[in-house]
Amino acid sequence: MKRVLFLTDYGYTDAFAGICRAIVTEAAPGVEVVDLTHGIPLGDVRRGAFVLESAVDHTGPALFLAVVDPGVGGDRRAVALRAGEKIFVGPDNGLLLEAAERAGGVAEAVEISSGPFVSATRSHTFHGRDVFAPVAAALARGEALEAVGEPLEPSDLVRLDLQSSSIGESEVETHVLVEDGFGNLSLGVRVGGTARLPFGPGDVVSVRPEGGDSFEAPFVTTFDSAPAGSPLLFVDSTDRLAIAVNLGSAREQLGLERDRRLLISPAGRESE
Repeated sequence: MKRVLFLTDYGYTDAFAGICRAIVTEAAPGVEVVDLTHGIPLGDVRRGAFVLESAVDHTGPALFLAVVDPGVGGDRRAVALRAGEKIFVGPDNGLLLEAAERAGGVAEAVEISSGPFVSATRSHTFHGRDVFAPVAAALARGEALEAVGEPLEPSDLVRLDLQSSSIGESEVETHVLVEDGFGNLSLGVRVGGTARLPFGPGDVVSVRPEGGDSFEAPFVTTFDSAPAGSPLLFVDSTDRLAIAVNLGSAREQLGLERDRRLLISPAGRESE
């Protein structure tokens, strides 16, 4: 691995991310460290998981070092996973699995909470420095996965607790999965496969939030296909249905929080 892609909630005002970068580049000379982001909201494992997933298709063979770890120092495991051409290093709290599954599914997993590359004097609160970065460096310079930890069954890995979605003949039942920095809302339905949506581009849909007022939105391919300030339905860059407001924030304007149930159905007319 000649590239480590690095994601955290450490922010940009402290030295935490820079210290981890220094450990990787010192222990694995010649390896490039690419900062995906260190702006994940503090402790927001779900946001980190889906930002990480969004990067998988565009990196080639790579190692992902991801640290959004509100359970640091507690019972959660530290893990390294192999999925296709990718390796993922981080906490076993659901952060890694969405990305690993998009990369082809976990073929091999190890626990790295202790071992030859983990600091013997590790901190209780900075495992990015003392556990994850040293193990990522070892893997990046060619160490085998089995050399850095003890084997784990992939089925034992912690998953995010997400609601189910379904596509029916006349409506889609889904939920708000996660928001991005623009306030766009990704939903729990991925477009593709054998299931066909009961509406298509150019249609207007009715969106009925559980416990709230319904609204209509055009199903479009570009944001500017809807008037400024108006809601729209589109397929986002990870192939999920999503709701946005052109030149605005769907999260703020529509008041749709994570896990809010939605029914989406054709409104019976086409957008102009």
